[in-house]
Amino acid sequence: MRAIRHGLGAFASVAVLLTGIAVAAEVRAAPAPAEELPASAPATGEPENFGASCRTVVRGSTVTAHCQNPYPRTDRVRLHVECERWWDVDSDSAPVDVAPADYGKLTGRCWKEVRSAWVTHQPADRAPEPAPVRGS
Repeated sequence: MRAIRHGLGAFASVAVLLTGIAVAAEVRAAPAPAEELPASAPATGEPENFGASCRTVVRGSTVTAHCQNPYPRTDRVRLHVECERWWDVDSDSAPVDVAPADYGKLTGRCWKEVRSAWVTHQPADRAPEPAPVRGS
C-alpha cells in the first residue's frame, strides 16, 4: 500500500510539473500586447523621424557631444553641462544646426567635476523671426 501512495505522489508531481512547463511555453509564445501611444505624443500628422543621435563623453572636467543626424529634417542641438561644485558655473552651449546626414560636435566644461550633461533637440526648419526694433 505504501508503494502505491509513493507512486501516486510521484505521478501527481510529474503531472503538475508538465502542466507548468506547458503553460510557461504558451506564455512565452504569446505575442506581446500592442503598446499604446504615450499621452505626450503629438496628435498632429507630423512624422516622428526627427532628432540627431548624440553620444556624450565626459573626460575630467570637459564634456564633448558627438551628434549625427540620419533624418531628413535639420536638428538644432544644444549641450547643457551641470557642474558638481556649487560655485562652479553651469553652462549651455550655443545652438548648432545638424543638417540631414551631417555631423556636429559640441563641447562644454566645468572648472572641477561634471555632475551631468545632456543634449536638447529642436526643429530648425525655419529660422526664428527677429524681434522688432523699437525707437528707430
